[in-house]
Amino acid sequence: MNWTVVQRILGLLLMMFSLTMLPPIAFSLYYADHSWLPFVKGFGLTLAAGALIWLPVNRSRKDLRLRDGFLVVAAFWTVLGTFGAAPLYFADGLSLTFTDAVFESMSGLTTTGATILSGLDDLPVSILYYRQQLQWLGGMGIIVLAVAVLPMLGVGGMQLYRAETPGPVKDTKLTPRITETAKALWYVYLAFTIACMVSYRVAGMGWFDALCHAFSTVAIGGFSTHDASIGYFNSPAIDIVAIIFMFIAGINFSLHFFAWRYVSIKHYRLDPEFRAYALMLIVLSTVVVFGLFQYRGYADADQTLINGIFQAVSIATTTGFTTENFALWPAAIPVLLIFASFIGGSAGSTAGGIKVIRWLLVYKQGAREVARLVHPNAEIPVKLGNAAVQPRVVDAVWGFFSVYVVVFALMLVAMMATGLDQVTAFSAVAATLNNLGPGLGDVSSGFMTISDTAKWISVAGMLLGRLEIFTLLVLITPTFWRH
Repeated sequence: MNWTVVQRILGLLLMMFSLTMLPPIAFSLYYADHSWLPFVKGFGLTLAAGALIWLPVNRSRKDLRLRDGFLVVAAFWTVLGTFGAAPLYFADGLSLTFTDAVFESMSGLTTTGATILSGLDDLPVSILYYRQQLQWLGGMGIIVLAVAVLPMLGVGGMQLYRAETPGPVKDTKLTPRITETAKALWYVYLAFTIACMVSYRVAGMGWFDALCHAFSTVAIGGFSTHDASIGYFNSPAIDIVAIIFMFIAGINFSLHFFAWRYVSIKHYRLDPEFRAYALMLIVLSTVVVFGLFQYRGYADADQTLINGIFQAVSIATTTGFTTENFALWPAAIPVLLIFASFIGGSAGSTAGGIKVIRWLLVYKQGAREVARLVHPNAEIPVKLGNAAVQPRVVDAVWGFFSVYVVVFALMLVAMMATGLDQVTAFSAVAATLNNLGPGLGDVSSGFMTISDTAKWISVAGMLLGRLEIFTLLVLITPTFWRH
C-alpha cells in the first residue's frame, strides 16, 4: 500500500472540495441572508485540514495502484461527508448536532435525499443552495471530476475512476484517455443541468428554484428548497419537466455521450439495458396510475395521471421528489414503489438501486437455467444484445446480489434493534441503501424522529449504496491488506 500517495491525493481532494463552500457565500451576500460566516468557517477548516494532510507528502510521485484507488475513494467519501457537514454544523439557525449535520451532508453527497431538516421554506438561501450543490457534485461523482483535474497535478486517475464508476462493466471507456472520458461525462452532465434549469424556468419556477431543482433532478438527488418538494409549485408543467429529466438522468450517460458525439439516437434503441429500463418505468407507471384511478375515481383524471407517472418515475429512478405523500396511497402502491427503488436506474447513471443491468442479467441467467432443464447438455450463453456476457461478469452480479441481501438483512435487524417498527426499519434501509430518500412509516416525512444510532446506520447505508457495497467491503478483507 502506497500510504504517501493516498495521503497526498486525499489532501489535494480536500483542498479542492473546500472551494465548493465559496459559492454559498456569494449567494448569502447577494440575498443578504446573513448566513455567510458558517461557510467561511467550513472553507477554512476544510482547506487547513487538506493542507495539513498534503504538505508532509507533497513531493511524493509514486504511481497510484488499484488498491490505493479503492482506499482513496472510500476514505475521501467518508472524510468528504464529514467536512461537508461543517457549514451545517456551524449554522446557528439550524442548531444541528454533529450527527444530524453529517447525516444531511452525506445524504446530499450520496444523492440519497433523506433529510432531518424541516421548515425548508424559511431557511437562508445560502444553506438551501449548499444542500442542492452537494447533490449536484455527488451526482456524477466528485471523484470523476477529480480525475479530470488530477493529471494536471501529476496524479494518474484510472484507478480512481474504476473504483468510483457504478455498474458491473467498469472498464468501458468513452475515449482513449481517462481524463477525456471524465471531461466528456461532465460536459454531458453540465449540459443536462443547464437544459433542466431553463426548462424549469420556462415552466414557471423562479431562477433560484430552477437552478436548485435542476441540480437535484439531474443528480437524481431529491433535495428541494421547499418542504412540499415539487408539490409546492402545484404545476403540471413543472411536474412534466421533472419527469422528463428524471428519466434522462436515469439512463447510462455513455449513451448520452454517444448520442451527442454521433448525432444519433440509435444507441438508445440498440442498448438492452435502456430498453429494459424504459419498459420497467412504463409498466410501473401504468400499474400505479391504474391503482390510483381505482382508489380515487376519475373526477380529476389529468392530475391523477400526472401524479401517478411522476411518483413512479421519481421513486423507481431513486430521485425521491414528491408531489404528494405517496405513503398515504392505497397500501399496495407505496410498497410497490419502494420495491421499484431496488431496481433503480441504469449503470453509468446518477441513479441508485441495484441497477437495471444487474436485474437484466439475473433474468437472463434465470431463463438460461430454465432452458437447461429442458436441454441439460446444451451450451447456452447469457447474452446482452448479440454479445455473450463473460462468466466472470455473471458471477460478479450474483456475488453482488448475495452481499446486498446480507447487508440489507443486517441493517434491517440493526434498525429494528434501535426501536423502529418493521415498516419504518425496512423502508429506512431501502431508502438509504438504494439512495432513494423518502420512506414509509415514521420516515415518510423525514429522518428527524429516529435515534442517533439509527441515523449512523443510515449514513453507513448511504455510503454502501453510493459506492455499490464492494468498494467499501473490500477494505475489510484480509486479502486487500495482504502484501
